[in-house]
Amino acid sequence: MVVQAHMTKKSDQELVQRFLKGEQAGIEELINRHKDKVYTYILLIVKNQQLAEDIFQDTFIKVIKSLLNGKYRENGRFASWVIRIAHNLIIDHFRKQKQVNTFSNDDYESDIFNSRKFSEKNVEDTIIQDQITTDVRMLIDELPEEQKQVILMRHYGGLSFKEIAEQTNVSINTALGRMRYALINLRKIIERKRINLTIN
Repeated sequence: MVVQAHMTKKSDQELVQRFLKGEQAGIEELINRHKDKVYTYILLIVKNQQLAEDIFQDTFIKVIKSLLNGKYRENGRFASWVIRIAHNLIIDHFRKQKQVNTFSNDDYESDIFNSRKFSEKNVEDTIIQDQITTDVRMLIDELPEEQKQVILMRHYGGLSFKEIAEQTNVSINTALGRMRYALINLRKIIERKRINLTIN
């Protein structure tokens, strides 16, 4: 366990390199470091503990295989890379179950949100800070599925809007539009329920 304690001080990228050099403690520390975030993200989407655990295990099996096959290229973004692997496995699962919901690229959104004023800093940060409270997590669950998905991917997964658009097969404008509607709806829910949140 001395090695493990030493590993906790290493960056994600250093741990990746240690693992690739044959030190098992490297991957053990990476899993331990990011397991809560990854599992929470999966569970919030699939809403089934057993399924979430299965996909969580599959995620890190694929992470290990991908690392060993030299497919990791994102220095400094290990957690986001793992989340994307988890998200793809979730999509694969629902496709197999024929339960995947497809969302059309709504025309009315296409031009309205093609503006810098809807960029991350101006709109989403007014409601959702990096530290999402338990109350906000509960509120997110009340949103329409496509709006909830964007918020989960953005704030739990740490994905960019470009990455979200690619993962959900929509345009960046549509992803931004869904975020904007999600924030409008969250404001309405907060006002209706008179929930007191610390929002800058």
